[in-house]
Amino acid sequence: MKIGFIGLGIMGESMCENIVKKHDDTVYCYDINNTQLEKLVSLGAVGCENNIDLAKKSDVIISMVPKSEHVKSVYTEIAPYVDESKICIDMSTIDPSVSVEISKMIKARGAQFADAPVVKSKPAAIAAELGILVGCDESLFPVIKPILSYMGCNIIRMGENGKGLAMKICHNTLCAEIQNGVNETLTLAKKMGISTEDYHTAIAYGGAQCFYLDAQWKNIENENWQTAFSIENEHKDLGICQRLAKENDFNMPGLEIVKDIYDNAMEQGIGKEDWRATIKLVRGDYDA
Repeated sequence: MKIGFIGLGIMGESMCENIVKKHDDTVYCYDINNTQLEKLVSLGAVGCENNIDLAKKSDVIISMVPKSEHVKSVYTEIAPYVDESKICIDMSTIDPSVSVEISKMIKARGAQFADAPVVKSKPAAIAAELGILVGCDESLFPVIKPILSYMGCNIIRMGENGKGLAMKICHNTLCAEIQNGVNETLTLAKKMGISTEDYHTAIAYGGAQCFYLDAQWKNIENENWQTAFSIENEHKDLGICQRLAKENDFNMPGLEIVKDIYDNAMEQGIGKEDWRATIKLVRGDYDA
């Protein structure tokens, strides 16, 4: 079974690398960035000239690109070249409604389609320890799970097409709300003379212990904003959540608070920095 991987960005590069290392058949790859493409080829992947070239050669086509419009463009381009012999897996984080629309287009060609967005960030992608939330036909899940296992260790089917993405957006919104709680209370603790390390230790002793703080407190203390997951990507996800809340006539005040912070971060021009850099907005490093 030949696998093709489209999109070798911060996450996609490491995800594809794990497939190359573990899969016993050909792995094709394509990205508009030749630097990333050359690296994967040096590890044993076969580079393709474009998306169509990859789609023609691959039995399973995996995509990991930034936004809804990019995913729609990829699958509109390759749709004429897929048939009942192909499986398409989009691992991007996009609007669920757009993904469902794409799934219908691909299924109309006889191919199968799954949305399989990932949770956790770059270190987990490198270690193949991503969480993967899948939306697909029930019969497809056991077929694609071994392939997804090359990249992740926690894989769950959430339901039909679009449901993996719906859960991913809920997950990332909760992460942002947890992050904001950390940002606010850590900033207050430091104003009262408590160190970041002692704050983390104390939180770990109680019910507020959380993965985000455990993973990020040292980076925050060291003012390390090197990007593993960008502000602009989380800003995109919060925007999707706003649309989903509106579509479901549901008020989410916590979402609105963190979305305002991310809006401000984008206005301040720090969208490319890691999402933990939002603490700079909370503690008042920039004018409101």
